[in-house]
Amino acid sequence: MIRRGLLTGAVLGALWMLVLSITVAVAMSFATGDPFRPGAWLSLLWGSIAGGAMVVLGRGRSIQVGIFVAVAALVLAGIGPMLTGAATGGSARAFGAVLLAVGFAVSLAAILNEVRPGELTRHEFEGAVIRFLTGFGYIFFTAIVLIPFYVMVMTSLKNQSELIQNPLDFSIDLSKGIELFRSYDELFSQFNFGTYLFNSFFISVLTVFITLAFAIPGAYAVARLRFSGRAAFSRSILLIYMVPMIVLALPIYIAFSMTGLRNSFWGIVMIYPVTTIPVALYMLQGYFRGLPAEIEEAGLMDGLSRLAVIWKITLPLSLPALASVSLYVFMIAWNEFLLAFMLLDDPSKFTLTRGIASLNSSEIPRQHLMAGSVIATVPIMALFLGLERFMTKGLTAGSVKG
Repeated sequence: MIRRGLLTGAVLGALWMLVLSITVAVAMSFATGDPFRPGAWLSLLWGSIAGGAMVVLGRGRSIQVGIFVAVAALVLAGIGPMLTGAATGGSARAFGAVLLAVGFAVSLAAILNEVRPGELTRHEFEGAVIRFLTGFGYIFFTAIVLIPFYVMVMTSLKNQSELIQNPLDFSIDLSKGIELFRSYDELFSQFNFGTYLFNSFFISVLTVFITLAFAIPGAYAVARLRFSGRAAFSRSILLIYMVPMIVLALPIYIAFSMTGLRNSFWGIVMIYPVTTIPVALYMLQGYFRGLPAEIEEAGLMDGLSRLAVIWKITLPLSLPALASVSLYVFMIAWNEFLLAFMLLDDPSKFTLTRGIASLNSSEIPRQHLMAGSVIATVPIMALFLGLERFMTKGLTAGSVKG
């Protein structure tokens, strides 16, 4: 009779081998351009054997090395969990085999850390399942983010002939050197992308300042002052997001056309804060409620006006929240497309997203569209990663009392 621990190891080993074989095969195919594909049934077979063996024999270094050698040998022999085509180079096949074998042997030992051949307690069984699901989640969500970005970057570094010859080859020839970045140079020299970058930055920064100018006093009033309708206003701040922007598109277009605000910076700057002020109000009011009211009361007793208290006491204490709100609003304005596409017709006034949309044409090579997408993505990604700790701190602060 198969004991529960042995069955758990075999099942988790089979599923984990399938996950890793798919992951490594996709990664190697993108990186080398050679045909790698996972063998589903072979993955389940060899993974279950390896998982059962690791439970019975232990998770020591010698067992891991044995599994590593076995998996690598099976792949190279063509009967392993990852299969390759006849055109696949020997070095690429060997690297893929080693990558899969090392990843599987080391990670499976971590997943089955508390699993033994006998009956498992509920804690041991659930721990192994949770470790498997955690590893799967990391791989799955990382792939969702990295694969499109990788395809976008690699496509932007190719020329038209390479894309026509093999559209699915996402490897690059590093021997070309600076010539790889030809599409980026052409974007700035021929497609006016420098202007698009400046326009997006200018509009996004203005949107941040306008949003904070309205959101700070509004959020403070909801958090600290007492007035008629305060509770209803606090609960209805985010109601605007219940109305899809596409529903408002036509009325906005007609109104802006009649008032002469269409195809102008000021029209965009006027409408963007409408979409960002509600979320800024919602985020800041929760933070303001979490600040000790006694500090502000002490300032009022010392003779400060309410505005002076906000400026000298509340805002300095709220810098993490202000940083997170500013970053969030900046990202919304930077990435906004629908209103920019609808209201802007003059190329000299295009935002970055509107400029990228203009590249989506059969007359413009695809690598230019991908290069424009990289230019739009990388700055905001770098800004987010650089200020992520402030955003996290600002979003979580005040959550207890908010």
